[in-house]
Amino acid sequence: MNLFSQLAAEPTHEDIFPGTVLMRGLALTQDAEFFAAIEVILSAAPLHHATTPSGLPMSVMVSDCGTPEAFRRRWDPQNPSVRKLWPSIPRVLADFAIRCAVRSGFPQFRPDTCHINRYHAGTKLGIHQDRHEFDLYQPIVSISLGLECIFLLGGFQRTDKTKRILLEHGDVIVWGGPSRMRFHGVQPLKPGHHPLTGPYRYNLTFRKVA
Repeated sequence: MNLFSQLAAEPTHEDIFPGTVLMRGLALTQDAEFFAAIEVILSAAPLHHATTPSGLPMSVMVSDCGTPEAFRRRWDPQNPSVRKLWPSIPRVLADFAIRCAVRSGFPQFRPDTCHINRYHAGTKLGIHQDRHEFDLYQPIVSISLGLECIFLLGGFQRTDKTKRILLEHGDVIVWGGPSRMRFHGVQPLKPGHHPLTGPYRYNLTFRKVA
């Protein structure tokens, strides 16, 4: 399938900031296919609790997939405690992430990693920046599946005021270029149940790391 052939048929985008685009419901037509791809990833790389840079455990559970080069940049391959290499990104997910980036003004984006967060009621993600990537102009493509959340997108200092953005099942938000280093986070998730994901929200973030 040509990555660019479906652009005209997909929803229009909403510019939040320069370099930040929100596309509501963009993933809905392929949500079951995407969730099946997530389950394949998790069978090879099971969810585990994330830790902060200082070593504190986080409530959100995570998994990853991507290229060996991206894995080696993210982790020290000489460390014997590091898990085995990530599984590959399923083609259906990588192709969709590229299409989202093209729609958002980043035609050169080719992700080499997908990070998965799984939230349940009460879990959150503190305000932070993503700094592990080699090219900090390339965007982050973020897909929401399952329960809705309030996504916080701030400025370039941790203390800057944040914009509250409701993200629902199937929504996609992309930020890169002049917005790439904006602080962002997720408010505590409210309890609920989604027909596809049950009591969880899954967030997939695609990056170019290496």
